[in-house]
Amino acid sequence: MSVINDVRIQRFADYLRFEKRYSDHTLCAYTDDLIQFFSYLADTYELSDPASVASFHIRSWMVSLTGAGMKPRSVNRKISSLKAYYTHGRRTGAFLESPVSGLKALKVPRRLPVYLEEGQTEQLLAIPELMSGSMEDMEQLMVMILYLTGLRISELLSVRESQVAGGQSNLRVLGKGNKERLVPLPEVLSKRISGFVSARSDGREGAGSGFLFENASGRRLHPRQAYGMVRRQLSVVSTADRRGPHVLRHTFATHLANRGADLSAIKDLLGHASLASTQVYTHNSIARLQEAHRRAHPRG
Repeated sequence: MSVINDVRIQRFADYLRFEKRYSDHTLCAYTDDLIQFFSYLADTYELSDPASVASFHIRSWMVSLTGAGMKPRSVNRKISSLKAYYTHGRRTGAFLESPVSGLKALKVPRRLPVYLEEGQTEQLLAIPELMSGSMEDMEQLMVMILYLTGLRISELLSVRESQVAGGQSNLRVLGKGNKERLVPLPEVLSKRISGFVSARSDGREGAGSGFLFENASGRRLHPRQAYGMVRRQLSVVSTADRRGPHVLRHTFATHLANRGADLSAIKDLLGHASLASTQVYTHNSIARLQEAHRRAHPRG
């Protein structure tokens, strides 16, 4: 039996696509994890039946992954895919029990978000605006939007011209899990977007893709291209290893937290499902409080 053609994996993939409405990227991640696991079982134990999997098979796979240098966070994500697969299988009657139940996740060291200091963002946004509708102009606009809104890059690349070309003060975003939220657009940003769209329309040949961010061929910008653009812009002000779009999302949230913004408001702006995901942005605020206490308190 081919792992890839296993009807149970296909049913699980259909469940994720049509019922959970997961993105293609997330769907591929889940199915790739399952294919890797069952390929490992076939090669190591000559086992092809998902119903015959036991906990020790999964622990063995975890050991092999960590032995190959995979980090605990990545291993845990793969185990989460297995857990979701077997949970779905139990609900549909494909499996009587789940071999994942009772397995403990690997301990993951806490990773603080990488962000820019306020001085760096001021320097970044101080670059003269081109207002030409060019690709370089678009790069600058992309960085500005990411920092002033905290959008995920996938959310940003889904924005259409029609959503923002008229000077709107809010942007309706479809985030993870197909959850909608309203993101405020500061007036300076709204005017900048309108100016860019107008300038590009004047110099454009053809109708374009309809998306705010396009490549030179007039098609919707690919995430890899967007990553390269942001990294190029951030390289002007930062030498950190991480200089991708998510750094600007972290920066947006950290700067809000540092200036006393309510944590629940930051959560809503970011589109987080729970406060647990947002609390990581209090790290710098706490560090500043500790430093203030150390400097000012008589016994600090």
